[in-house]
Amino acid sequence: MTWVITAIAVTATSIGVSARGQYVAGKTQEIELKRQAEEERLAAQSRELQRREELNRALAANVVGQSMSGISGEGTPASIALASAEKASLSEATIGLSDKLKQAQLRRQASSAKQAGYLASASTLLKGTTQLMGLAPSGGSSSSSSGGSGGGSSSGSGSGSSGGAKA
Repeated sequence: MTWVITAIAVTATSIGVSARGQYVAGKTQEIELKRQAEEERLAAQSRELQRREELNRALAANVVGQSMSGISGEGTPASIALASAEKASLSEATIGLSDKLKQAQLRRQASSAKQAGYLASASTLLKGTTQLMGLAPSGGSSSSSSGGSGGGSSSGSGSGSSGGAKA
């Protein structure tokens, strides 16, 4: 009888440790993906700042070049500069949207990883409960006849029935 209690205690501990490990693994993956999303956000800000600085340098060089050549800032050169600025703005918006979508995808993956950890943990607990039920003695009065059937947990419920037929 004590080996049954010991087996149940060891199995329950193993199940608890396994479930906790799966929960922690899901939580850790969530934290890592959220960190990646934050790094991506910071990198996107840095890239945007760099692109704007390059654009400002190019626009300033155009203005200096036009003024050095004696072209006024009105008319066609102004239209070209405006069209260039609009294209740059559209490009910035597209790149910004792409960066935000990537960050959102990482956040969704983090949430999914957390949920997967919860589900794996719950699954382990349910499987373990089923396993423990197979180890538990089915009848309290026939504990002396269970000593002869030292099989695994898969034959635990079957030995209780055959033990009753022998008595």
